[in-house]
Amino acid sequence: MRSSPREASPRRYLMCPPAHFRVTYSINPWMDPAKPVDLRLALAQWEDLRDRYLALGHTVDLLDPQPDLPDMVFAANGATVVDGRVLGARFAHPERTAEAAAHLEWFRAHGFTEIHEPEHVNEGEGDFAVTSSYLLAGRGFRSSPLSHDEAQEFFGRPVIGLDLVDPRYYHLDTALCVLDDAADEIMYYPGAFSPGSRAVLARLFPDALIAGERDAAALGLNAVSDGRHVLLPQAATGLFGPLRDRGFDPVPMDLGELLKGGGSVKCCTQELRM
Repeated sequence: MRSSPREASPRRYLMCPPAHFRVTYSINPWMDPAKPVDLRLALAQWEDLRDRYLALGHTVDLLDPQPDLPDMVFAANGATVVDGRVLGARFAHPERTAEAAAHLEWFRAHGFTEIHEPEHVNEGEGDFAVTSSYLLAGRGFRSSPLSHDEAQEFFGRPVIGLDLVDPRYYHLDTALCVLDDAADEIMYYPGAFSPGSRAVLARLFPDALIAGERDAAALGLNAVSDGRHVLLPQAATGLFGPLRDRGFDPVPMDLGELLKGGGSVKCCTQELRM
C-alpha cells in the first residue's frame, strides 16, 4: 500500500452559506425539528470549511442563499458537473424542489452553456460520484434509477448503479467518497449497500479503503478529497490512520450543526469539474 504523500490538484467548488439554515421538517433520519439549530455556530463551521479550501489553494464560488430554502447549504445536491457540462437536479421532496432552479440560474449566469434539465429525479452529487472511469450512481432513497441512463447519455460516461439499503445513508455521498478520481480510488461503507452492489464495488475497487460502522455513522464518508488532503468529519477518527497509510493527509472538520440537517463536508461542497 502506498505510503508516500500524494499530490493535490487545484479544485473549483460551489458552496452556499447557511444564512437561512434551520430544521423545520424531516426528510432523512438525521433531521429532528425538535432539536434547535445554532445558526451562528453553523455559519462559523461552514466558514471554517470554506476557508480551509481557500488555504489549500482551491477556488470557492458562492451561491446566494434563499430565505425559504433552508437546505441550500447542501450545495452538492444541486447539480453534477463533468467536463464543464452541467446535469441539473430534480429533487425528490417538495421542500427542496426550488433549489434546482436556483442552481441552474447560477450556472447560466456564470458562463456554463451545456446544461441539461433532467426529466428524472436525481439529487446531484448526493447520488453521483465521479472517477476517471465511472460515474457511480446511488439509488434507493432519493434518485431514480431512470436518472442513471439520463446521466450516461448526457455525459457519455459509463454509469454504475449502486443500491442503498440503510436509510441513514440516503445519498451515495454519505456512504462512499472518491479519494483519487484519476486513480479510481475510493473509500466506502459496505453496510450501506445491497449485497449485489457490495459485490460490484469489491470487483471494481478491490483496493478500496473500507470504513467501519462507527466512522460511517459519524458521516465520515461525507468527505472531500483533492487527491491528497481529505477533509472529513472530525468524529471519524478511525479513518485517519488508514488514510495516512495510503499517503493522504486527513483534515478533520467540525460541522456538527450542519449534521443536524443530515450533511457534512461533501454535502456542503459541489465540485465544478471543467
